[in-house]
Amino acid sequence: MKGKKTKVSKKARVVSEKVAQSYRLSPKRIAAAQRILGTPNATATIEEALDLVVFREELNAGLDKAFGIEIASVFPDGG
Repeated sequence: MKGKKTKVSKKARVVSEKVAQSYRLSPKRIAAAQRILGTPNATATIEEALDLVVFREELNAGLDKAFGIEIASVFPDGG
């Protein structure tokens, strides 16, 4: 498909190749996140949520570097 442009949302932070993957996720959690994030479908919801996680890490690293303050994890057990 030479010359065909891919439409990327203005919100997109990272553009990369996509592959089909399968996960067992709670439909209620996906629906709640989709409502909160205002995303059109489950895939967009998961991508936006992952972008937010990456952004949070970047923000915490920047704060730590700027002020030397360690930010405690909201989910210390990883959950």
